[in-house]
Amino acid sequence: MQPFRIADIDDTQAPLLDHLVELRGRLLRAFLAFAAAFAVCFYFSGDIFSFLVRPLTEAFPPGEGRLIYTKLYEAFFVEVKIAMFAAFFVSFPVIANQLWAFIAPGLYAKEKKAFLPFLVATPVLFTMGAALAYYVVMPTAFHFFLGFEGQKGGLKLEALPGTGDYLALVMQFILAFGISFLLPVLLMLLNRAGIVTRQQCVAARRYAIVGVFIIAAVATPPDVISQLLLAIPLLMLFEGTLVVMWFTERRDARERAAEERAIQKEAEAAGRAAAE
Repeated sequence: MQPFRIADIDDTQAPLLDHLVELRGRLLRAFLAFAAAFAVCFYFSGDIFSFLVRPLTEAFPPGEGRLIYTKLYEAFFVEVKIAMFAAFFVSFPVIANQLWAFIAPGLYAKEKKAFLPFLVATPVLFTMGAALAYYVVMPTAFHFFLGFEGQKGGLKLEALPGTGDYLALVMQFILAFGISFLLPVLLMLLNRAGIVTRQQCVAARRYAIVGVFIIAAVATPPDVISQLLLAIPLLMLFEGTLVVMWFTERRDARERAAEERAIQKEAEAAGRAAAE
C-alpha cells in the first residue's frame, strides 16, 4: 500500500499560478519601462522643469521673475519629482499595453471591442485636460496671483516662489485637469455596464452641476478663476457625454431589436419545419 501523497501542484490551482506568473512578468516589464523612462527624464529634468516654469516666467515682467529654494537638498528632490512625474507619462503606453495584454485574454470579443475605445480615450482626454491647464489656466492664474505684488503700507510686496512649492502647484493643476477630464470615460463605463442610464444622468443633472463645482473648488487653488476654468469644461463634457449616451443607447436598442427579429424568424422556421 502506497503512502498518502500530495501532488506538487494541484491541477485546480495551476491556472491561478499561471496567471500570477504572467502578472509578475507584466508588472516587471511595466516597472522596467518606468525605470528606463525615469533615467532618461532625470537626465533631461532641467529641460523639463524649464518647460514647466515657462508660464510663470511669462507671467512675471521681463527679467524680474525668479525661483528660490530654502533647503540645500530641495532643488535635487525637485528634479527627482520631475523625473518621476514625466516618466509616468512617457512609460504610460507600455504600462497600458501590459495591462491590456493581461486583461484581454479573459474578455470576449464583444467585450474587447467595447473596452478598447476607453483605453484609447483615456490618454487623449487626460492630455486635453493637462494642455488646458498648462496653456490657459496656469498663465491666467499666475497673472492673477502676481497682481498682488506692489507697495503695501510703505513696504514692497514681492513674490518669491520656491521651486518645491511651484512644482507642487503645477502638478496639482495638471493632475486636477487631466483626471477631471476623464469624467466621460467614467460615465460611459458605468453606462455600458448597465449601472447608470442616460435618463438617470439627466434627472441628476442639478446634482452633477453642484458636484462639478465642488470638485473644482477642491482640486484647484482657492481662486474663482481656476475653479471656473475647470468647472465650465467639465459641465460641457458632462453634456457631451449625455449626447454620446443617447446615440449608443439607440444603437443598442436597434441591435437588440434585430437580434429579437432574427430569433423570432428562426423559431418560426423551426415551427414550420416541425409541422411539415
